[in-house]
Amino acid sequence: MATCSRGCAPAVRLCQKLNRLKTLDDDMMATSLKRCLSTLDLTLLGVGGMVGSGLYVLTGTVAKDMVGPAVIISFIFAGFASLLAAFCYAEFGARIPKTGSAYMFTYVSVGEVWAFLIGWNVILENMIGGAAVARAWSGYLDSIFNHAIQNFTETHVMQWNIPFLAHYPDLLAAGILVVASFFISFGVQVSSYLNHIFSVISMVVIIFILVFGFMLAQPENWSEKEGGFAPFGLSGILEGSATCFYAFVGFDVIASSSEEAKNPQKAVPTATAISLALAATAYILVSTVLTLMVPWRTLDPNSALADAFFRRGYSWAGIIVAIGSICAMNTVLLCNLFSLPRIVYAMAEDGLFFSIFARVNPVTKVPVNAILVFGILMATMALIFDLEALVQFLSIGTLLAYTFVAASVIVLRFQPDKASSKGTASTSPNPNAEPSPAPSESQTITEDSGELKQYESFSDKLQLVERQKSERRGVGQLRAYWEPYLGKLLGDCEPGEVVAFCVLTLIVSSVSLCVVLEFGSNQLHLPLWSFTMLLVIFSLAYVISMALIWAHEPQTNSKTFQVPLVPLTPGASILINVFLMMKLSYLTWIRFTVWIALGLIVYFGYGIWHSKEGMRELQPSDMAARYVVLPSGSLVETVQSVQPDGQVDTSAHHISPSTTPSAEEYAGKR
Repeated sequence: MATCSRGCAPAVRLCQKLNRLKTLDDDMMATSLKRCLSTLDLTLLGVGGMVGSGLYVLTGTVAKDMVGPAVIISFIFAGFASLLAAFCYAEFGARIPKTGSAYMFTYVSVGEVWAFLIGWNVILENMIGGAAVARAWSGYLDSIFNHAIQNFTETHVMQWNIPFLAHYPDLLAAGILVVASFFISFGVQVSSYLNHIFSVISMVVIIFILVFGFMLAQPENWSEKEGGFAPFGLSGILEGSATCFYAFVGFDVIASSSEEAKNPQKAVPTATAISLALAATAYILVSTVLTLMVPWRTLDPNSALADAFFRRGYSWAGIIVAIGSICAMNTVLLCNLFSLPRIVYAMAEDGLFFSIFARVNPVTKVPVNAILVFGILMATMALIFDLEALVQFLSIGTLLAYTFVAASVIVLRFQPDKASSKGTASTSPNPNAEPSPAPSESQTITEDSGELKQYESFSDKLQLVERQKSERRGVGQLRAYWEPYLGKLLGDCEPGEVVAFCVLTLIVSSVSLCVVLEFGSNQLHLPLWSFTMLLVIFSLAYVISMALIWAHEPQTNSKTFQVPLVPLTPGASILINVFLMMKLSYLTWIRFTVWIALGLIVYFGYGIWHSKEGMRELQPSDMAARYVVLPSGSLVETVQSVQPDGQVDTSAHHISPSTTPSAEEYAGKR
């Protein structure tokens, strides 16, 4: 048995390294960045991040190729799922006002390797988002000049016919990304001012589209003659919802900016709610106008709105729409280039990514190295990839990040506050301080008056026992109502341990349930009885996990925004996100798997060895000595040797005054 324990020790230590949590500073507002963003700034950042190419390009692409006029319902589904995720981001952004978004939230609640993979995917998400918007920006500008830029590039530069790549290099898209990266490097205030200008222009144009578009609406475009309202059925609507997630991914820029907000506890939740509501309203109304103005089969996927006004004979309106769309896409570019380097900076600051990206310019207070390097990488992607491949790959990274953030909310909500556990011998800053004894039933209870209270009757003794039981019950423990039923089974578990296991079961059951629903009948060819049985089993596992989580005591004394109806809200978010991930194509999953493999190479080759949490664990020396002065003038040396398995062997030695070690000898022992 001992041999087995020694043989498993390296694997156990590796698991501990992979799942170690980030230690947060006591002063959460301390930062090397500049806190200067108000609630209005964060709101416009959120609106600018969401209302861009998704509004001017994606509505036409999804309506023509996937959904038809029912793109409205796809946006409603995607907006509802994003709302559940936005609640989770708002809680974390207010509670942990640090840059890093989903990466940071996962690091403090789930573990290091999972946080790295989430951060790795968020990096790709922002790179793809910026590249896709740049290509859409280029396509809109090209449409104004009757595709003269595309024709010139194909004729005089080059073109190729390679799968998953664009037909020609988009030099204009790459150029705008380089220019935007240059402006972003001037500081957060410059980025905010530019975003204000472009956002105001974009909102004015959206109002114009809605007013003038409804005047040109033709209800017969939704008739059966044109294919009906939902020609691709429910499956098309759900598939369109997965792609429409691209429209709402921008709200996480608010959480990424929380370290630069003046009052993140109030500003982050407020800005998230307002910006998501405005964006969802704009998408639903604009998609309604677009499919009513022209038949959905004839939409131009590259510039749907501008082309719709051109075809109705209002070329001047099409030019206004094109100008507004370019301004809106500029805001999305700014938001992607704003949040991407801050996520890279957060990972580099924690030692999980290359340290060169953790440097902050002392004048502009922004990570210039990360901005320039990843801006160039984003420009390279925009140069060679097409829009559709980029957008589909974007959704899977976003949905995965949403899933982990929702799981992190549940874990932290039912996890005891570490600050409340301080004061024990292991965490006390004073090595000679003794821990205060825990209250026991044999202790004498005193009132505020200082007099002893006698418990003579049996009912008084029962009340005392019940009060002490309720005092011992804390966050992460079973509720009082469920103790008689589940206490024998779960009562011996550590606070929060059952909840963490239930969250894992929740994710596994969600994945299994969605796989059966999506692939059980067609690809897997399951008979009806096994299909039904698997649905029942995985549904029960999901419901039981939710019930067990709810049966535990949550944190209720937080002064910041909290997600309502936990675990129902984040649990529903997990299920919806996983289901939408299953609707994506297998090629998207292949590209996702390759990117994850590259991330693991980076983590095991660099991150795990340079992690600051790992270095913090190695700070205590292999031998620690403390000296206590006795009344006789001699010293007692207490030596603690740290064993490989984490056990501490303590021994005491008596040292006479004549043998008191010098400072050099003491340092040598350490």
